[in-house]
Amino acid sequence: MALLLLAYPTVSEADHAWMQEIRCKHDELYYRVVAPHFTLVFPVFDMDRAAFTTHAAERVRDRRPFRFVLRCAVVVKDSFNPYSHVFLVPDEGHADVVKLHDALYTGPLAPHLRLDIPFIPHVGVGNATDPLACKRLADTLNGQDFRVGGMIEKVDVVWYEDDKVTPVATLPLGG
Repeated sequence: MALLLLAYPTVSEADHAWMQEIRCKHDELYYRVVAPHFTLVFPVFDMDRAAFTTHAAERVRDRRPFRFVLRCAVVVKDSFNPYSHVFLVPDEGHADVVKLHDALYTGPLAPHLRLDIPFIPHVGVGNATDPLACKRLADTLNGQDFRVGGMIEKVDVVWYEDDKVTPVATLPLGG
C-alpha cells in the first residue's frame, strides 16, 4: 500500500519499556503495528520501492548520527480522522530531525511533501477520539518531568499494508 521512512531510536531498555507501557494502555492505533519511532517520510503510495530506497540512501549517507532528548508531551489533532494523538517531542535533536526530514523530501520525494500539515518531530505514545483524554495523558506525562535520551543512527524503509509494517531496508546515517 505505502512506503514510509522511520527512525527507530536507540534508547535505554528502561526508556523503551516506559514508552511501551504507555503505548500499551493509550495507543489503540499503532501499538500492535510498529515500535516507537520518528516518522521521517509519511506514506508514499505511488513510488517504486527501489527508487524510494535509493533516494533515501543517498540523502542519509551524508548525515551523521545524532542525539535527541524527549522531555515534553503534546496533543495534536489528526488531520485525516477523528483521533487526537499524544506526541513525545524532542527539545534536543529537534533541528536534526527536521533537517533530515527536509533533506529526504527532495528529488523524487519532493512532490509528496505535505505542506498543509505541520511536521512535528515526535514519538507517538497515545491516541483517542476524545481530545480531552489525550490532554489528560499529556498532562500526566509532563507532570512526571520525564527525560528520554537516545540516538538516531539509522533509518528504515518500510512497507505498510493491512496494518502491518514490513522492513524493506535499513540505512545507516553516514553510511
